[in-house]
Amino acid sequence: MELGIIGLSKSGKTTVFNALTRGHSQALAKGRTPKASVGIAKVPDLRLTTLVEMFVPERVVEAEVSYTDIPSAPEGLGKSSSIGGEYLGALQRVDALIHVTRDFDNPSVPHIESSVDPYRDVETMDLELAISDLAILERRADRLATEFKGARAQERERIRVETQLIERLKDALAKGTPVRQQELSDEDRRMIRGYQFLTAKPFLILFNVDESKLAQMPSIEEEMSHRLEAPLVGCAAVCGSLEAELVQMDKAEELEFRQSLAAGESGASKVVQLSYGLVGLSTFFTVGQDEVKAWSIPVDISAAKAAGTIHSDIERGFIRAEVIAYQTLIECGSLTEARRRGVLRAEGRNYSVQDGDVINFLFNV
Repeated sequence: MELGIIGLSKSGKTTVFNALTRGHSQALAKGRTPKASVGIAKVPDLRLTTLVEMFVPERVVEAEVSYTDIPSAPEGLGKSSSIGGEYLGALQRVDALIHVTRDFDNPSVPHIESSVDPYRDVETMDLELAISDLAILERRADRLATEFKGARAQERERIRVETQLIERLKDALAKGTPVRQQELSDEDRRMIRGYQFLTAKPFLILFNVDESKLAQMPSIEEEMSHRLEAPLVGCAAVCGSLEAELVQMDKAEELEFRQSLAAGESGASKVVQLSYGLVGLSTFFTVGQDEVKAWSIPVDISAAKAAGTIHSDIERGFIRAEVIAYQTLIECGSLTEARRRGVLRAEGRNYSVQDGDVINFLFNV
C-alpha cells in the first residue's frame, strides 16, 4: 500500500511523516528545491506478534506500507496554484491520500493564514485537489475536440460519450463534489480509469494537535467524524510532535511513556488501520517454523488470487487452501490441535479470504 501525505505549509506534515516512518526528514529550508520524501514502515499487527510466539520462526516478515511526503508547492499550495508536474505524478501513483491539517498553536511558526482553523484548511485542500482534477478534464476535453475533427462516425460516438461524461464530472467538481462521491456507472469508471483523479482516491484527514489537546482527542475525533466523514473519507487526530519523539525510543520505553501520558494507541497504528479500511485491504498470514509472514490483500479476494500474491506458480498450480481463522487458531494453541478438533478447513480456489485467516496453500506445478 502506498500513501501520499499532503498538507499546507507549516502544517507539521513532515513531522507526521517522520512519526509514521521512524524517519528523520527535515522540513524544507526557505529557498531550497522541494523534493518528495519516501519512507517504508512496518505495519503494526499484534496478531503477528502472537503467531511468532506460537511458532518461534527463524524469520518474521511484517506487511509494509510506503509513505510519500509531498512538499507544499513553492508558490504556496492553498492559493489556487494547483498541483502539477512531479507532485501530481507522485500523488497519482499512491493508493490513498493523507491530508495533515494543522490544529496546534505555535507563535514561532505562524500559520500561513495567520490563524489556526483546521476545517478551513480542509476546505482549502479540497479546492486544490478539485482544481487539479478540473485541469486534467480540461486537457482531456481539448484533446477529444481535436480527435473529433478527423474521427470516423463510430469513433465520433465514443468521443461524444466521453465528452458528455467529462462535462458531468466538471459540473459536479465545480459544485464541490469530489469524483469519489459522484454517481458513476461501471462503464463510466472504466472510461476514466486512466485519468488518475486525485479526488477519486480514498482520503484520510489527520488533525495534527499539540500535547495540550491529548485529553481532548476523542472529542476532536467525534466532531471530525460528524463534520468530515463521507464515503472513502476517514478522519483522526494525532499529535505529530509527540509521536515523532516516541517512535525514536525502544518499544518498552515507548509503551511506558505512552501510558504515562495517556496517549492511547500509536499514531502509526491508527493511520494504518484507517488506511487499510479506506483502501479496502485485509491481512492473511502464512506460518511455520521457517517463517511467519503477514500479507496485505484486497478485501474479499479469492484464495487462488491470494496465493498469487505469494508466487504466480502457487496460483497457477492451486489445489486447495488449508484455512483457519486467527482467533480459532489461538484458542486451539497449535495447528496440531486444530487438526485434531477438525477446525482446519479445506477451501477451494474461489473461497473468499477473510481478514486474519491463517492459510497453507497446496499446489502442484
